[in-house]
Amino acid sequence: MDWKLELVSVPVSDVDRAKAFYTDKVGFVADHDHRVTDELRFVQLTPPGSACSIAIGSGMDQSEPGSVRGLQIVVPDVAAARDALLARGVEVSDLQEFPWGLFAFFRDPDGNSWALQQIVARS
Repeated sequence: MDWKLELVSVPVSDVDRAKAFYTDKVGFVADHDHRVTDELRFVQLTPPGSACSIAIGSGMDQSEPGSVRGLQIVVPDVAAARDALLARGVEVSDLQEFPWGLFAFFRDPDGNSWALQQIVARS
């Protein structure tokens, strides 16, 4: 039996601002944006090529905005991904090399933190 993680909730304070950041600056695809009721809005965004999406919204049972840490996006070329984010106006860390990969880090407008990871070839 396969178990697939396909949706992760990311708490934000301003849904429109967060949606614009993730789509316009980071390059996620906006899959859904539904106002279910006056109190409940559900937005699903997916990184290009990913099987896992994020959910942002209002009226959802979520943690405090900005409280998510350490979400990782694996990319084939972290330097190119970093350059693309910088070109779109995202503040991104310098590249950092660890024995398990090359990384660059960024935060959304609420402070939720992300890592771009390029996995190093195993010897």
